[in-house]
Amino acid sequence: MPTYNGHCHCGQTEWTVKLDDPSHILCHCDACKMLSGGECTLNTLTGKNDIKITKGKLGTYDYQGDSGNPVHCYYCPNCTSHVYHHQTVMGDKIVIRTALLDGGKGFKVAAEIFGKDRLGWQPEVAKTFPGPPQ
Repeated sequence: MPTYNGHCHCGQTEWTVKLDDPSHILCHCDACKMLSGGECTLNTLTGKNDIKITKGKLGTYDYQGDSGNPVHCYYCPNCTSHVYHHQTVMGDKIVIRTALLDGGKGFKVAAEIFGKDRLGWQPEVAKTFPGPPQ
């Protein structure tokens, strides 16, 4: 499993993460739009034990996901770049922000989720699920 280096916008937080499939899953949910200020976020899934914070500490906060279960968010406390989220409904999997990884610009788009919330002017670029993948 390849290892990738990541860092936040300000550089105070760095990490390594192992990824089975280095690709983007575009998330169009309204929470991701609010958190990013953009039309979607770029993510992938990996195990909770596959990330290691190598510099700095992460801040956390929780919100209730569409499933009704908690979502734990982990971010740089200085610049607020979101490193990863743990949606408790997903067990030991976490959602890594792939745009923050070195080499992430070269990742392919593997899927889109929450297509029901995609903005009308956005084209579909990969297999799209109306909500979370089934």
